[in-house]
Amino acid sequence: MLLTVARIGRPHGLRGEVALDVRTDAPEDRLVVGARFDTEPAAAGPLVVAQVRDAQGRWYATFEGVADRSAAEGLRGVALVVDSDDDPHDDDGWYPHELVGLRAEHVTDGRVLGEVVGLEHLPAHDVLVLREPDGARTLVPFVEAIVPVVDVAGARVVLDPPGGLLAADVANLVVSDETRGTAPDEA
Repeated sequence: MLLTVARIGRPHGLRGEVALDVRTDAPEDRLVVGARFDTEPAAAGPLVVAQVRDAQGRWYATFEGVADRSAAEGLRGVALVVDSDDDPHDDDGWYPHELVGLRAEHVTDGRVLGEVVGLEHLPAHDVLVLREPDGARTLVPFVEAIVPVVDVAGARVVLDPPGGLLAADVANLVVSDETRGTAPDEA
């Protein structure tokens, strides 16, 4: 299974440097000068890191043979990938392909809330894509407060969703006056 280490973003400057959307917990170990990455699509690679830098949490790189902005623009959207067989697996992390297909259960009574069909990377945090029993697609913030248990071996995740997060629970949605933007005396 190929795992995405980073996705190449927009060019940065005129000399072939690109921004990277990092998808690994250890970019300082993976993104090093001389590292060779296969790519998706395969026709774009392989790519060898010529220079890399971290600027206040944002990662930038140049690759051998990519010398100008035009060449860098041609790499936009390309994924840098590694084979999962070559990757040491830690006990506190999960790969997206391991989460897909897991049953989602409610923390209090164990009732089935749906099935995990994907993982999306958003700016604030990752979200689980959940298909509820009625077919509704719901984005569930992948944070410990809402997803306290991930049991890959048991083929389940346990959810503690706030009222109204799931389509099946929309009747319990609480909207405060603060959320509506009106003062209590205006309501």
